Amino acid sequence: MVHDQLPGSETGSAAPDDGTTVTQTHLLTPELLLRTKRRAPAGGWRRLLYQATGGHLHPGESPAELHRRKLIGLARTPVAGGHHRLAVLSLKGGVGKTTTAVGLGSILSSVRGDRVIAMDANPDRGTLSDRVRLETSATVRELLAELRTMDNPRYADVRTFTSQSASSRLEILASSRDPAVSEAFCAGDYRTIAMLLERFYSICITDCGTGLLHSAMAATLELADQIVLVTIPSVAAARSAGATLDWLEAHNHADLARSATVVLSGVREETRSTMDMDALRSHFDERCRTVVSIPFDPHLEEDSAFELEMLAPATHEAYLTLAATVGEAFSEQRHPSEAFSEQRRPSQEYELPATSSTSQRRRSPGLNNGAVHPDETVAAD
Repeated sequence: MVHDQLPGSETGSAAPDDGTTVTQTHLLTPELLLRTKRRAPAGGWRRLLYQATGGHLHPGESPAELHRRKLIGLARTPVAGGHHRLAVLSLKGGVGKTTTAVGLGSILSSVRGDRVIAMDANPDRGTLSDRVRLETSATVRELLAELRTMDNPRYADVRTFTSQSASSRLEILASSRDPAVSEAFCAGDYRTIAMLLERFYSICITDCGTGLLHSAMAATLELADQIVLVTIPSVAAARSAGATLDWLEAHNHADLARSATVVLSGVREETRSTMDMDALRSHFDERCRTVVSIPFDPHLEEDSAFELEMLAPATHEAYLTLAATVGEAFSEQRHPSEAFSEQRRPSQEYELPATSSTSQRRRSPGLNNGAVHPDETVAAD
């Protein structure tokens, strides 16, 4: 009796002459063998055919679906060292910096299974808190003050100071709404909060102020693993973005400049535009890692709470592309993660803001990140 042979078996395909073993068992995936494991086509004639035949005929996923799945896979890249810091910055105001920070964070939160937080590090009145429906009026300044009373902070303690987007799971840590108070947010304050968030979140996105010389920015760039530089299609904004790269290169941050992702925000598809978009992209492509365009979107123009489901499909796709772009760098680490350093773990201390009697207080040793591993389900489409 002759039995069917698997490829690469003794009576099947011949083994290669170099002595290596051919294995093709990995081709026998549940998606291939089980109809219930195959993903239904997302739309178009493929979905109509699939539904009309009760799932018996599966034409496969479209190139667009396969591309989108690839982007999601990149956005889900595991974070090396357990924590990754992204700084979103712009030298010029009004170019969509905060919107970009929230949009990027929302996509990452919606497709990943671990914790993502966006932090407002604006030394003036930040607007990050305007982009979510607030669950608390607490701010980063109050979290700093509360840290003095915490012997061993837990995630639940930090969570009482954040608000979470219902549509994406992104958490927001707001800055003070009083400019006189928020001006006191300095480099030491930023480092304190950054080290705390490292314990409980896989990704921290910092929404920076518009200046480069304030104290908090120095600490932000010092600790950042990568930056996202936001601009708009205008001569003045493009020059400001270029000047930002010049400044980074001249102040020992050339690596951040070279690995930066430049976002062209609010791009309108208008044939009468006098801006040469190809020339603009080409300039930043030569200086940075890549350029991502975010199209104009009526929902973003509202400048209010950010809702993923309200985005136009092209805008959602653009933010997913941005998330995939920065996600590719999650496997790299610019700075060793201090909260996860075995050498520092027994004596890890946070720098708390100075008081009238002392500039440091005892803190607890670093804990493992409380994040879970990414699952296989896309939480928001």
